[in-house]
This record gives sequence, C-alpha cells and structure tokens, in this order.
Amino acid sequence: MRAQTDELFPHETEPADAPERRYNTGILPSQEIHALIESGALRADPPILSEQVQPASLDLRLGSVAYRVRASFLPGKVHTVQSKVADLGTHEIDLTKDAVLERGGVYIVPLLEAVKLRKGLSGVANPKSSTGRLDIFTRLITDYATEFDRIPEGYAGPLYVEVSPSTFSVKVRQGSRLVQARLRRGTPTPSAAATQRLHDRVGLLNAPDGEEIPAGAIDRDVPVSVDLRGRDGDGLVGYKARAHTDLVDVDRIGAYPVAEFWEPVYAPKGALILDPNAFYILVSREEVRVPPDHAAEMLPFNPLKGEFRVHYAGFFDPGFGYSEDASAGSRAVLEVRSFEVPFLLEHGQTVAQLVYEPLTQVPDRVYGHGIGSNYQRQGLKLSKHFYA
Repeated sequence: MRAQTDELFPHETEPADAPERRYNTGILPSQEIHALIESGALRADPPILSEQVQPASLDLRLGSVAYRVRASFLPGKVHTVQSKVADLGTHEIDLTKDAVLERGGVYIVPLLEAVKLRKGLSGVANPKSSTGRLDIFTRLITDYATEFDRIPEGYAGPLYVEVSPSTFSVKVRQGSRLVQARLRRGTPTPSAAATQRLHDRVGLLNAPDGEEIPAGAIDRDVPVSVDLRGRDGDGLVGYKARAHTDLVDVDRIGAYPVAEFWEPVYAPKGALILDPNAFYILVSREEVRVPPDHAAEMLPFNPLKGEFRVHYAGFFDPGFGYSEDASAGSRAVLEVRSFEVPFLLEHGQTVAQLVYEPLTQVPDRVYGHGIGSNYQRQGLKLSKHFYA
C-alpha cells in the first residue's frame, strides 16, 4: 500500500519531520495536481495558472457568463446543467467585464476549468476561505449530478458553480476565484483510531491556558468549540454583518473599512444570542493544527444540536497552524448563521467537527510556508478584503 520516495521536498520550505511516504489512496497534493494539469485531466481556456494550485486543492475560476436562475437545482441523472438553466434561467450576465451579483440572487456560472478524471479519481469542492467569510454561498455542480460539491469518480465534462451572495452584494468577473476543489484517489475512510493516533503524534488541537484535551474527546470527528470570552482584553468576541452596506469586489484586497460592513460583538457573560438570519464571524476556542501529510475539513454542524450553521468554507490545508513546536496552532474562524429563531450560544459550546484525511504524499508546498497564505497564525479575523 505504500512505497518510499526519494524526494518529497524540492523546495526550501521542507518541514523537518514530515513523513517520507507515498500512499495509493488519499487526497492529492500539489505536485500530483500539477501532473493532472500536464496530462490534460485538468484543463481550462485560458490555461490553469500555477498560482491556482494550493497545497491540496485547486482554485477554480468563474467563466465568461453568469445565469440568473429562479431557484437552486440539481440536474439529476438525465439532465445537463445547461438544460436546467434553459428551463430556470431569467437572464445572462456578461462576466468579461465587471458585474454585480445581487444579495439574495441565485446564479449559475460555468467555470473555466473542466475535468477528465480516470477511474479511481473523484473530487470534492468547497468555498474558499474568503468566500465563506463574505457569506457567499457557493456549490459546485456537474452534469447529471445528484449531489452538490461532488465530482464523481471518472467524471469527464464541464464544471459549474451556484453562487448566492447572502449578506453583501458582490462584484465579480471572469477569473474570480470563489471555490476550490480537492481531488481524491480511492475512498479512504478516516477512523477514530487513526485520528487518535494522529493526535497523539502531532496534537491536532491545543486548548487555551494549558488545559488538556479531555480523554475521549478525539474521535473520527475532532470537536471544535466557540470562544465567547475573547483573548485580547477588550471583550471583543466576533463581528456581525451590517444589514445595509455597499457591495464588495471579491478581487480587491484590503479595500474596505471594517466599520462600514461589520459591527463588533461582545459577550460579557460568555453567552451570545444569535439573531435570526444574521451572519457572524466568531473564532474557535481551540487552536487547530494540520500536519503536512494530512488535510482537514470542517463539516457543517449537526442540525439536531442547534438551529444554526457553522463554517461554510471548510477546507484546512496541510500545514495550517503547524510547526515543529507542538505548542503552536491557528484558531479556526467560524462563519455562523442562525436560522428562523434566536439561538443562545455559550462559551465552550461545541459548534463544529474537523475530519482529517491523509494525503497520498506530502505536498511540495505547505500552508504558510512562503506561499502567501492569508490566515496562518490567525485569531479572530475577517476576510482579507477589510481593513481596520
């Protein structure tokens, strides 16, 4: 099942203790994504840029047109996406120039990238971190799909993304990157025992103030709780999106003042009542660590445990929060939306679960090691579009 490899780190950013192994199944790292691009299994016009390749995922770009549709949909086993757009579409929007996608609208956008996956390869998609922090709801769709955010094993064809801005109207254009895809070889299934062994080896979570992670807390899913006390002494625990704001250009970095789009959130008693349909940026109580030979995904919260959803953008790259010093880590920013009723959230309440999966080999570039990662060593942090 595994074979030794001679050189896993052609670059100077090599983590010193990274396992030098290669596996037949798992998430594909950056070098294997590059190989798929070179082989034509991943293709686009214009060609895929090297900067789109992340440690364990590929950024996908909006194409030249967006279709405003009356409702979200899945094409089902006998329909293409374009045939459903023909039934549900209201008008086309030209993305070869700047275009505004209105808050509350539902849009289908063909992506520049297409795939031709061989047997044994499949994919899963998620919003990029900054997309989630803007509360832009995105879901990947393929022809004949019966599930969102899945590229079926052996699929060959175009890719589409459903885009629905929920809080801010946004400006986009051809080439804007709102969603990312991971490719997976085989169907490895994480187990509780494997996750516990990984935690014993690298420490997947660091609790604050020297607290120990309780025995038995690490299962197949690693629980993450919310911080409603704050660590900076000012009582700030999060941000709540303002209801009436200007639009946000998704490609403009550091262009918008925080105060015009967000109001600060305080929880003096360690509790916060979430307003119905409001959008919040909060932060985890624990620090998260993802070793270079694994990737993680934060799963949507179990609706049986509360009337809210956490973390729309769930991919955590290899190297997130990681260093050889086990005391290091990065807290997870939580994108939180309550539903129809107010909901009481309390400090330390479990709000999400992380699932760790192995890579087929350690990537040749890891998160935070000289690749322009925006959220390494983060605490409470808004998307990269805002400045204080």
